[in-house]
Amino acid sequence: MAIQRLEHGAYLSTSSEDTKDFGALLARLLADGDVLVLTGGLGAGKTQFTKGVAQGLGDTHPVTSPTFTLMAVHDAGRIPLYHFDLYRIEHAFELEDTGIFDVLGYEGVCLLEWGERFSDELSDAYLSMVIERTGEYGRKICFVPHGERASELAEAIDELVLATMNDTD
Repeated sequence: MAIQRLEHGAYLSTSSEDTKDFGALLARLLADGDVLVLTGGLGAGKTQFTKGVAQGLGDTHPVTSPTFTLMAVHDAGRIPLYHFDLYRIEHAFELEDTGIFDVLGYEGVCLLEWGERFSDELSDAYLSMVIERTGEYGRKICFVPHGERASELAEAIDELVLATMNDTD
């Protein structure tokens, strides 16, 4: 893995494979009830990251963005992964129809693409992940914790990235 640490909570991926590997690395730390809100433009790498998380949890089934189905469940790993794509949701009241409130913060891990638009309605405890393009293949990935568990997770991610970087030196 070639993820570079820019500073605490900020990392640089130089390829889609690195973004996927970063998701697999982070999956080691995830537990039931964790919520990740993935923010970034179209093609930023949200789904690549999610593919890595699913792989890291032990689910080898294909992962695609659930833009039209709104939710995909990947439950062949150590804990379920609920992958939501809220891009097509226009109003908060539409969230009821997605099934999100049945699983959010309870069982498995919830990854919410475009969830930042509804952060007030969804949860007070989540780890926000912002992905920005830094060129054709590069991505800057920043984590902003909201709540105690998210802060613990962000700290553990940073420690794991540092340890991984030191292992490759």
